[in-house]
Amino acid sequence: MLHANAALTPRQRLRLARLVVEEGWPIARAAEWFGVSWPTAARWAGRYRVEGSAGMADRSSRPLSSPGKTGPVTTRRIVSLRLRKRWGPVRLAAETGVAPSTAGAVLRRCRISRLAHLDRLERQVVRYEHSAPGDLLHVDVKKLGNIPAGGGWRFVAREQGKANRIADGGRARSRHHHELMRHGFIHVVLDDHSRLAYAEIHDDELGATATAVLRRAVAWFADRGVTARRVLTDNGGCYRSRDWAAACAQLGITPKRTRPYRPQTNGKVERFNRTMTSEWAFAQLFTSEADRRAAFPAWLHDYNHHRPHTGIGGHPPISRLTNLPGQYS
Repeated sequence: MLHANAALTPRQRLRLARLVVEEGWPIARAAEWFGVSWPTAARWAGRYRVEGSAGMADRSSRPLSSPGKTGPVTTRRIVSLRLRKRWGPVRLAAETGVAPSTAGAVLRRCRISRLAHLDRLERQVVRYEHSAPGDLLHVDVKKLGNIPAGGGWRFVAREQGKANRIADGGRARSRHHHELMRHGFIHVVLDDHSRLAYAEIHDDELGATATAVLRRAVAWFADRGVTARRVLTDNGGCYRSRDWAAACAQLGITPKRTRPYRPQTNGKVERFNRTMTSEWAFAQLFTSEADRRAAFPAWLHDYNHHRPHTGIGGHPPISRLTNLPGQYS
């Protein structure tokens, strides 16, 4: 897993290392080009000399040994008392014969240092799945920053990405147009039972846009033998609009909204958004927003027709629509 504060992705590390090792770039020049420090550039170049491409992956920062670590017997006793008695580090230390700081370290290591963590452990996770396609459609809007001409910072480093963004802003006809250029909005409609997804990319998240997407999505699902009955959204303004309510009434769909500040209620579409951003939006270098958007239909087709989904037994979503001609094409 890539470190949260990493300046370079593994792909960028490999590019940097090859420039230094194979093309003879000075370390200082490579560091400046990729927007990292001299020691960072030297480290990745050194790893590449020894390990090749395999050395570009992150390594665990965990020490090889922890001689001062609390023993397993004492650790189990501290955890058991914490779970049963909900005691704090001072009381646990008095009971187990360790220092309060040691008891606190055990709680943090076991991720039970906060009582809220205990409450989450005690809560029963309730998962649901509607029995038939169309019983519930999850709807959401994913906001993404548009890629400036030349590429975004994730692939061309922060300094170059910032320069590209500024250049794009300079080409905007007005401040309002510049703001529109900065973001795209992916409107997603996902079937609860099958996880089959319909999505469109727009430049806003207005009620009229969301309503038009819903109408087209319902028709798209109907072409695949799915009749929409209910729709679940968050409490965004576009879903509280009169246009949305009128469209649901005309389509014969019951609209429902999640509880405020409970996005997990709409968790299936939230999970789709995570998959979409990691496997499409940020999966490769796109040198413009138009290029990224052009690649979206192919990715969405692959998601629906070919990509195995762990939530439905490793099968693609289309497999849950029975007797559909050409469903595996």
